[in-house]
Amino acid sequence: MTATSITEMGVTALSAAIRARQVSCVEVMGATLDQIDRYNPAVNAIVLREERAGLLAQAAEKDAMLARGVVMGPLHGIPQAVKDLDNVAGMKTTKGSPLYKDFVAPADSIMVERMRAAGAIFVGKTNTPEFGLGSHTTNPVHGPTRNPYDLSRTAGGSSGGAAVALATRMLSVADGSDWGGSLRNPAGWNNVFGFRPCIGRIPKADGELFLPSMGVSGPMARDVPDLGLLLSVQAGFDARSPMSLPQDPAQFAQPLGRDFKGTRVAFLGDLNGHLPYEAGVLETCRDAMKAFTAIGCTVEAAMPDYPMDKVWQAFLVLRAWQSAGGGRPHYGKPAERALLNAQMIYEVETAAKLTAQDINDASAIRSDWYRAVHAFFQRYDYFVLPTAQMWPFDVTTVWPTEIAGRKMTTYHEWMQVVLPVTLSGCPSLAAPAGFSADGLPIGIQIVGPMHGEFACLQLAHAYDQETRWVERRRPGVLSAAG
Repeated sequence: MTATSITEMGVTALSAAIRARQVSCVEVMGATLDQIDRYNPAVNAIVLREERAGLLAQAAEKDAMLARGVVMGPLHGIPQAVKDLDNVAGMKTTKGSPLYKDFVAPADSIMVERMRAAGAIFVGKTNTPEFGLGSHTTNPVHGPTRNPYDLSRTAGGSSGGAAVALATRMLSVADGSDWGGSLRNPAGWNNVFGFRPCIGRIPKADGELFLPSMGVSGPMARDVPDLGLLLSVQAGFDARSPMSLPQDPAQFAQPLGRDFKGTRVAFLGDLNGHLPYEAGVLETCRDAMKAFTAIGCTVEAAMPDYPMDKVWQAFLVLRAWQSAGGGRPHYGKPAERALLNAQMIYEVETAAKLTAQDINDASAIRSDWYRAVHAFFQRYDYFVLPTAQMWPFDVTTVWPTEIAGRKMTTYHEWMQVVLPVTLSGCPSLAAPAGFSADGLPIGIQIVGPMHGEFACLQLAHAYDQETRWVERRRPGVLSAAG
C-alpha cells in the first residue's frame, strides 16, 4: 500500500486496513507525518506537533498489540490532531492566546479520553481562532490557517485547522467544536463534512455543569460514514457530565442506507429576506437542493413562523453571557487585558452590562424559537440552509464588515445564517454544496429535529452519494503539488 493511498483513505477504510494487517500502524504514521511535512507549511492547519520518533514508537506499540490480537477500538493506530481548545494530557492547549501559549494540559478531556481509549495517536493540535471566537482561524500564537482551495483566503473557523487538515489529507478524520458555526462554516469553506450534534451528545466535564453552554464538540470528515464512526467514539453518557445523553452511541456507526421517497425538506434560503448574501452563494446552495429531489425528497421553500430579529437579539445576549467567562479573569488585569483580542473584549464588556432579567428574557425568546422550530418539524422532516453568507474572504481580513451592501455591526453578524440553528439546539450537518466561478467552496446545513443525529447522517449520506463533491473537486494546493 503506497503512502498516497494511505492518506487518501477515510478513517473507516483505514481502520479496517489496519485491523486486517494490510498496512501497519507505523506505515500509517509515517505516511501521515510525510503528508503533514509536505502540505502543512503552506496551510498552517496543524500546530504544536509532537516529535516524529516518539509518534513512530507509539505506532510500533499499536502494531505489537495487533500482533497479540489486541485491538483497542476503531481508532487503533489512527493519527489524530485535536482542536487547540480541547485538552490532551501532556500537550499544550494554547487556545490561540498568548495568555495560554505555555499551558500544558494535565489530563485529557472526556472526548480526548475516549479517542485515546479507541486507539488514537495524537500528533499535535489543529489551529483555531483566539479563544475560538469567530469564523476566521488566525491568532497571534500560531498565525492564520489558509484555505487549500485558494491560499489567499481564510479557512473559516473556529475549526479551521481541522477542516483544512482533512481537505489536504493530513488527517483521515478530525474533531471540532461549534457555538456559532465553528464546525459548519469551515466544513463548507473546505469542501468537507462537519457535524454539530445536540447539546449533551458529547459530554464535557469542564466549567459549569448544569447551565450548559450552547457550544458542542463534534466530528469532521471527508465522508458521512466517517462522521458517524467518530461520533460513535465521542458520544455517550458520562456521569461526570450530568447533562450528557444516555443513548447508545454505537448507532452512529451503523449502515446509513435508507429510502427517502416522500421525505419533506424545507429550504430556508435568506430567512424571508432577513439575511444578505454575497452574489452566487444562495444560488449555489439552492442548486444543491436538486440532489435531494433526485433521491426522492420533496423540496419546498419555507420558514418557521417566528421573527428572526428577535432570535438575533437573543443570540447577542446569550453569546456574551456564555462566552465571556474565558476572558473575564484576564480583563480585570491591565497587563493581561492587553493580550486579549477584540472579540473577547467585546464579549466581556457586553456581558458586564447584562442583568439576570436580560438573560432570562433572551432564554425565553430562545425557548419560543425552539417551539416554532418544533412546530415546523411537524410539517417537514428536515430543513436546509447555507453554511455561510459569503465565499471565503481574504485571509488578512479581521472580519467582514459588509455583505451585499449591508453593514455588519459585530464580529459575528456576518455569520447569522448558522446562529438560529445553534439557538434551536437541533443537530446540523454541514455538507459540500458546490463552488463559485473562481473555485471557492460553500456548503449547506442539513438540520434535523431534536436528537435526530442519525437521521441527519442518513440524509447527508444519500446526498453525498448523489453529489460526490469531495471526490470531484480536490483542493488546489494538492493539485499544484501533483
